[in-house]
Amino acid sequence: MAKASKDYFGLNWIVSLILAIIPVTSWVLGVVTRFSEGHWICGIIRIFGGWLIWLFDLISMIFAHRIFRLFK
Repeated sequence: MAKASKDYFGLNWIVSLILAIIPVTSWVLGVVTRFSEGHWICGIIRIFGGWLIWLFDLISMIFAHRIFRLFK
């Protein structure tokens, strides 16, 4: 898997979009993705602000075909 993959674990865009639509799945996968990329602060931000970031993830997944990244 690439260090900075576009979607959840390098999955297809359509699969990632379906997973992003479900709030709990998007929250869990977003946290795990950020921790697996080595971005600990971003993972912690997603733990506590995950429900707000879920909206940004959904919008970003629809228009940019990638999850929302607050920090790179």
